Amino acid sequence: MRFGIIAAGEGSRLALEGSGQPKPLVRIGGVPMIERLARIFMNCGAQSIAVIVNDRNPETAAYVRQMAANMPIDLVVKSTPTPMHSLMELAPYLGRDRFCVTTVDTVFSEAVFADMMHAFESSSDDGLMGVTSFIDDEKPLYVDTGSDMQIRAFLDEKGGCRYVSAGVYALGAQALDVLASCLESGQTRMRYFQRCLLEQGMRLKAFDMGRVIDVDHVADIEKAQEIAQK
Repeated sequence: MRFGIIAAGEGSRLALEGSGQPKPLVRIGGVPMIERLARIFMNCGAQSIAVIVNDRNPETAAYVRQMAANMPIDLVVKSTPTPMHSLMELAPYLGRDRFCVTTVDTVFSEAVFADMMHAFESSSDDGLMGVTSFIDDEKPLYVDTGSDMQIRAFLDEKGGCRYVSAGVYALGAQALDVLASCLESGQTRMRYFQRCLLEQGMRLKAFDMGRVIDVDHVADIEKAQEIAQK
C-alpha cells in the first residue's frame, strides 16, 4: 500500500509560541514528526511514501531528501493554500490502488495504527477513517456512526456523536476522483471532501484510534509524547 504525508502548512501557531523549528521537524520521542510517521508507514509495509512540504522551509525539504536515501519517498516541494490542494498534489504518487494519508502533525499510537492498517487490508469497505473520542481540537469534525461503526455523516456540531475525525484517511483510489471534483467545484476544506465521499455512495467505516492529537501548540508536544509511547 502507498502512504502520504501532508506537511505543507506553515506551523504559524507553533512559531508564534517560540518553537524554533519547522513543524515537521518538531521531535516526538526524540524523532522529528515527519520521520516518525515515515518509520511507522515503513513498519506497515509501505510500498512508497509521498510527502509534500512547502517551499518556504528548505530545512524540511533537505531533511526529507536525507530520509529518501533509505526510504521509498516521493517528495513534492510546493506551497498550497489548503490540505485538500496538498492531497491533490500527492495524488499522482498514490497510484490507482488503496492508500493512507495523514497530516504531519497528527500523533497516534503506532500499535493502534498498525491494527487499523490490518483492518483496512481485510475490509471490503471503500474507506476506513480514523476517529477518536479524545476531543482536543478547536474546530473538530464530528463523525456520526452506526452500531457497526459505519459512517453516516460528518458534522460540524456534536449532536449525539461520540467521535471526531482523527485526520487519518485510508481510502480506495476512487476517492481521488472525488477529490478532484470537489476542488473543481470550489470546495477546499477536508471536511467537505469527506462529505462528498459519502454523497458519492462510498462505504466508509470508522476506526477508533484511541487518543490522537494534532500538534498545533507548544503545549500539545507533551501530550503527543505520552500518546506516542502507547
